[in-house]
Amino acid sequence: MFVHFRKISFLIALLLSVSSCVVGKKKYDAEVALKKTAQQQLDDALKKIAALQSDTSQLNNQLQYARQELKGLLDNYQQLETKYKQANEQLANRQKTNDQLRTELNRREKELQDKEATLAEREKLVQELQDAIRKKEEASKALLDRIKGALSGFNSDELSITLKDGLVYVSLSDKLLFKSGKTDVDAKGKQALGQLATELNKNPDIQITIEGHTDNVPIKTAVFNDNWDLSVMRATSIVRLLTKEYDVDPRRLTPSGRSEYFPKAANTTPEGKSQNRRTEIILSPKLDELYRILEGK
Repeated sequence: MFVHFRKISFLIALLLSVSSCVVGKKKYDAEVALKKTAQQQLDDALKKIAALQSDTSQLNNQLQYARQELKGLLDNYQQLETKYKQANEQLANRQKTNDQLRTELNRREKELQDKEATLAEREKLVQELQDAIRKKEEASKALLDRIKGALSGFNSDELSITLKDGLVYVSLSDKLLFKSGKTDVDAKGKQALGQLATELNKNPDIQITIEGHTDNVPIKTAVFNDNWDLSVMRATSIVRLLTKEYDVDPRRLTPSGRSEYFPKAANTTPEGKSQNRRTEIILSPKLDELYRILEGK
């Protein structure tokens, strides 16, 4: 019985042992499989980690490159912004300069227009003056011809008629007009003055200046202190003759004496002295039109 029990116990123990072995191998296999799976998962995870690390490195590189590009773009932007500001400032300065130039141009255009207007007025004035001078010269030339015609009966030793600076000069020698040291006009002198007066009365706009001239020989008499007296008194004697005997308007006449100080020739020869002893009647056409133009009236 006891032996049988021991057999049974042994069989039970053996069965338990076998059963335990069977269970342990399955568990082991399961653990091995699990471990293998875990290892595989770990390897996969490590590969993923490595891949992620590689991606991360690439991304970091890309990020760094992107940051560098961004920095470059920012630098370029700042440079462009600076250039833009500078360009705006330059544009503003140029606009200001253009405005100043435009203002200056407008001022100069106005100034030019004013000058052109002034020039046109002056050209008009010059033309008017030229026309007036031409008319005066024509009148003087016509007067010269008329005076020459009126006095054509006298020779060149007695008188001469010339045109100078628009004025007609009638130069009468003292031997035609006066005896030596006298102021009374001789008969032949009166004839010449009468013929001249006839022409002067036909031209009432002509102004008449009578100038007495002498040589340099001193004179001292009860009547004359010097050649000044003689030249002036001869001029006034002719004025009186023209006004009283030949009806020349006194308002047209101006007598004056020049003494010896405006000679025609040198006083070193008798001929020169004779030329210097003279009376000059200076005929001036009316200058009212010239004065009007010059005064802008």
